[in-house]
Amino acid sequence: MDFATRAIHAGQPADPSTGATITPIFQTSTYTQQGLGENKGYEYSRTGNPTRAVLETCLAALENATHGLAFASGMAATMAVLSTLRPGDEIIAGDDLYGGSYRAFERVLRPMGVVTHYVAARNTDDYTAAITPSTRMIWAETPTNPLLTLVDIAALGKLARERGVTLVVDNTFASPALQNPLDLGAHIVVHSTTKYINGHSDVVGGAVLTSDDALYDAIKFYQNAAGGVPGAFDAWLTLRGVKTLAVRMRQHCENAQRVAEFLQGHPLVKHVYYPGLAEHPDHALAARQMRGFGGMVSFAFEGERADVDIFVRNLRVFALAESLGGIESLCCHPASMTHGSIPQEEREKRGVTETLLRLSVGIEGADDLIADLMQALDAVAATHKAQASVR
Repeated sequence: MDFATRAIHAGQPADPSTGATITPIFQTSTYTQQGLGENKGYEYSRTGNPTRAVLETCLAALENATHGLAFASGMAATMAVLSTLRPGDEIIAGDDLYGGSYRAFERVLRPMGVVTHYVAARNTDDYTAAITPSTRMIWAETPTNPLLTLVDIAALGKLARERGVTLVVDNTFASPALQNPLDLGAHIVVHSTTKYINGHSDVVGGAVLTSDDALYDAIKFYQNAAGGVPGAFDAWLTLRGVKTLAVRMRQHCENAQRVAEFLQGHPLVKHVYYPGLAEHPDHALAARQMRGFGGMVSFAFEGERADVDIFVRNLRVFALAESLGGIESLCCHPASMTHGSIPQEEREKRGVTETLLRLSVGIEGADDLIADLMQALDAVAATHKAQASVR
């Protein structure tokens, strides 16, 4: 069945009690039982809720997984996966990753005795060299956040199988519309469903997808024990959003390609990071591994942080905001926003500089997006000209 069809119909038959075409919101905390140990499949909504169950089934279908688990946020999903580790275990992670993941690795896990080693995200040989007898997990984002490096999932999947470690792929930037890591050898896929899956910037959520029964059982136990689950309305909003994921991602990709090509030719832009550009070092891998190049574009200014501030203050269509993946276009300054939890020296060593901006390219008219970027860049150029005349 086609992806777009699954996004609309998987796990979502008409409601058996009323015939409602759209899954109802089961806004209840508890369920009446018929007798001791006798219920209709649900006891308490932290443990299970029918609306949430439909979302979990749908997301599993989109990632070609056997099991799906929904969470209250992407970080709740991340922590549920990391709960499978124990003191003395080690993680290998790519060096370009979401600041919240870095914070969890360094500020939560490391004090508990779980150590993370960072390697060049695109270099499979570095992952191989970093494996020790204590390695239990490889954590990969692809494309990475915010520099949009590609990780070879199939190569890491082969490595993980040979060494007996768990490969986890954060698939948030690509979404299941563009990439299915389980098909390439990953054991677990993590999503911040806040982003492309929901797509409307009106709910926070996360998900874990897997076909490994033992991992599913362990993470499901944690889901119930820790309780970081979405409410029924949040699950319903996410389910509503996912129905248009296929068509949205096509427009995100088309608009991002045009934005990247525009930025690439501008004299105030030092470097553009977008895997859809032929000059991107991972372009061939992206073309092989993904079904589109995504809606995220990052770029670095030729100037200084002050130029970045002038630029963002002059944006009119793009909004300066955290997050990504919504229908509206957003501009993020990773150094002060999403990656602020990474120490400055470490950030800059990894390429997350003060002049780097990350664009979540929405589905507005591409000409309007380019015009907005152009007039904001023109404002920077005008400031330079005025400063030069004063000198």
